[in-house]
Amino acid sequence: MGLLSENCETQSLIKKRKVRWNQKLSKCLFIVVLFVILKLALIYILYVLFRNGPESKETPKAAERTFIVDYERNEFLKDGQVFRYVSGSLHYFRVPKPYWKDRIKKMKAAGLNAVSTYVEWSLHEPYPGVYNFEDIANLEYFLKLVQDEGMYLLLRPGPYISAERDFGGFPFWLLNVVPKNGLRTNDPSYKYYIAKWFDILMPKIVPFLYGNGGNIIMVQVENEYGTYYACNHQYMIWLRDLYKSYIKSKALLYTTDMCGDSYFKCGTVADVYATVDFGPWNNNFNQCFQLMKEFQNGGPLVNSEYYTGWVSYWGSPSTLISSDIFLSTMKEMLALNASVNIFLFHGGTNFGFTSGAVKKNNQNYMPSETSYDFTALLNEAGDPTDKYIKVKKLLEETNFAVSNDISPVTAPKGDYGTLKMQKLVSIFEKVAQRIKPIESDVPLGFEIMGINSGFVMYETILTNEQKFVTAPVNLTISKIRDQATIFLDQVQVNIIPRKYENLPVSLNINSTVQKLSILIENQGRINLGNYIEDRKGIFEPVTLGNHVLGPWKMIAYPLNETSWLSTIEPHKRTVLPAFYKTTFTLPDNLSKPLDTYLDPTGWKKGVAFVNGINIGRYWPSAGPQITLYVPALFLIPYPGENSIIMLELEGAPKNLSISLVNKPNLNGKINQGS
Repeated sequence: MGLLSENCETQSLIKKRKVRWNQKLSKCLFIVVLFVILKLALIYILYVLFRNGPESKETPKAAERTFIVDYERNEFLKDGQVFRYVSGSLHYFRVPKPYWKDRIKKMKAAGLNAVSTYVEWSLHEPYPGVYNFEDIANLEYFLKLVQDEGMYLLLRPGPYISAERDFGGFPFWLLNVVPKNGLRTNDPSYKYYIAKWFDILMPKIVPFLYGNGGNIIMVQVENEYGTYYACNHQYMIWLRDLYKSYIKSKALLYTTDMCGDSYFKCGTVADVYATVDFGPWNNNFNQCFQLMKEFQNGGPLVNSEYYTGWVSYWGSPSTLISSDIFLSTMKEMLALNASVNIFLFHGGTNFGFTSGAVKKNNQNYMPSETSYDFTALLNEAGDPTDKYIKVKKLLEETNFAVSNDISPVTAPKGDYGTLKMQKLVSIFEKVAQRIKPIESDVPLGFEIMGINSGFVMYETILTNEQKFVTAPVNLTISKIRDQATIFLDQVQVNIIPRKYENLPVSLNINSTVQKLSILIENQGRINLGNYIEDRKGIFEPVTLGNHVLGPWKMIAYPLNETSWLSTIEPHKRTVLPAFYKTTFTLPDNLSKPLDTYLDPTGWKKGVAFVNGINIGRYWPSAGPQITLYVPALFLIPYPGENSIIMLELEGAPKNLSISLVNKPNLNGKINQGS
């Protein structure tokens, strides 16, 4: 009994302990579960507070920025709101970089809400794979300046831009890598180089697109393609798709074409908004707008190039458009609710050898002047004109936001007096030959030799068979691109312009003559129409009587820089063409240099350099442009020494004088025979 009782007590104790253990376990489990629940609740509370709390509220997603066409309402919509622009063309590559901001501010002050510019391929890729985005080529800086002024931007990257620039903005080396008739077509090699260029260019542009938070609302595909004979729709489709791969829906793609049914048939492409361009001389501009609407079933009216003037060519009268005529048509377009791009608001200058040329069917080759004043609203020096004042008033009446933050006025100009040039050296002298000559049995063109601009001297030694003692003999150059000056033993005997190529020139050559030299001047590659494949130099056989001449030595003078002339001692006797030089200091009472104009009256034709900067071609013997614009920032303040160098081709005045004057002369006497 005792043992049994003990066993019973033991079992009872075990049961009690199990109960207590289970109770403790339950309490522990309860505590753990409660802890987990509380922890999860805390996490949730913190999440809610973080998401919705006043100090740590999540930034709401920004509304998408859009710029589109509403075809039903015939309007542009910017972020869903009706939008219209009045823009002005300002080409950064024609204006010194420090002046960009001034010109943009003046555009905004006139009431414009947008700026339009081309992108010049040749400036940014002067040689294959060599890229330049510095100084005047700093495109991103230009885009940022426009954005900082609160203005929108219409970008025109081409790749062909025309723009009265050498080769229409194409780099010259394309003529070496694209087959004949391959430009602006579906040619694979042409497309390869465009794609390669866009791969460099577009990443710089994309951040500025409106949809990406930037100010570029429209991007143009090609440029007036309807004027080009190729009319290659497959090319335009390919180019459109290339643009789309970068632009996507972040800006509106558009085309621009002249007013005419054939232009729109070749120049437009599906899914790209088609616009038209015309000047105030077009009395039927309503028909132009109607044509634009018919090709795309409506949309807002746009004149993408409303001309303030026209291009001026050497030896041809300038086209002048009065402010009243310009204003009258503009007022009518604005009354139709059209968006208008004023071409040009500020023209600027074709510094260096950047100007182009034109040649139309059955017409002579016509090179463009250095000045690109274009009778624009701001003149070549950036001063407001009568057109500027009247357009500002019109836009104010049309409820555009004109600004009185600045009141543009004509800036003072420097009248620095008359200077005498000194003869330096003839280009026939060995010291003037900065590039190793190339020898060949046949004459070679500029491009094949890797020469973009300037001059090439073609020289050949005449054999006894080629000399005629008693009778004149005919020299025939079948193609001259663009002017040939003929020398016998360094004595000038004739000048043959391009329009007289393939016409025999009679020469008197006797037994003492040793060398025939032909200096070829590149006056600018054609930038418009069906003749843009405009190679320079001599690239076909040259004949003297019945003899084909050769071999040839070719000496290039691209004139990329003139620093070497600083070490040259003046020569008292030099034969033309020759370099001349003078130095001067600005007045000591000037706080800073002023813009001025170089007046080469009395000189015939050549190129001028101020402190090593090529300010362009001068040709007063042809006119109408006489003076060359010299921006103040090209000058060295007192007491620094400034230099002017001129390469004169045809004839210098006896007194060898030039002047720096305070007024331009762009409408001098015209000599069409020059």
